[in-house]
Amino acid sequence: MQILRRIDEPRALARTCKSRGERVALVPTMGYLHEGHLSLVRIARQHADRVVVSLFVNPTQFGPGEDLDRYPRDFERDRALCEEAGVDALFVPEAADMYPQGFSTSVDVHGTLTKGLCGASRPGHFAGVATVVAKLFNLCEPDVAVFGQKDAQQAAVIRRFTEDLNLAVEIVVAPIVREADGLAMSSRNVYLTQDERAQAIVLKKSLGAAVALFDRGERNTAAIINEAEDIVASAPLARISYVEIVDARTLAPVDVIERPALLALAVYFGKTRLIDNTLLPPTGVL
Repeated sequence: MQILRRIDEPRALARTCKSRGERVALVPTMGYLHEGHLSLVRIARQHADRVVVSLFVNPTQFGPGEDLDRYPRDFERDRALCEEAGVDALFVPEAADMYPQGFSTSVDVHGTLTKGLCGASRPGHFAGVATVVAKLFNLCEPDVAVFGQKDAQQAAVIRRFTEDLNLAVEIVVAPIVREADGLAMSSRNVYLTQDERAQAIVLKKSLGAAVALFDRGERNTAAIINEAEDIVASAPLARISYVEIVDARTLAPVDVIERPALLALAVYFGKTRLIDNTLLPPTGVL
């Protein structure tokens, strides 16, 4: 496995691969990898001959007071996991190279895709996400890029700007990978105390109850949201940031489910903010 640190290296690799008729897949990550990330690698392998994983904790998507400084990092562990998973190249750029002095450009997706859900409480977050992903697409020149359904809003934003800017990258969204008790895998799960971790399973329980209510014929979003909120609130350590139902494509709020919708939630346990979601009907991924 190659370790690429200079920002000119992944483009050179991609062009060499493509000169041989090989497709290149990119799996963007912020590191501290887990089985969820590795599932993206396996899916990427199904779509391409070569798989590049980027490992970059992107400072522009963290707001003031968020966890940039304490975000978990373990390069050697990540390197070993990628090598074991058969990754062809690991791209590990420096922040000073990605955002050199004087950097003053951003990619900002407007409208309902970024206005609600996480965008309501994290202003500028999705501009940071879109900008760094656009840069990664430019530097790595992938034919396909794979993202996880757990970050459904992020995936929708990336799909939108990729289409709007006519970028020649196929976007693949992979299913959520969960722990045995149902908690969605996340690098931030390591922040949870033992008690917080035990109570965090209410997130999946609330989604399951919402799906069951939908399957029984309920289409009023207020009723489904109330069901989910009641279950989350049963955990004493849970503090709800939002529980919302939105159109699965536009992420605009809906009052009655008449087409595929996304039930998304964000909940704090202590200082740790966890997100999760499900489609209604639960037909797979965005």
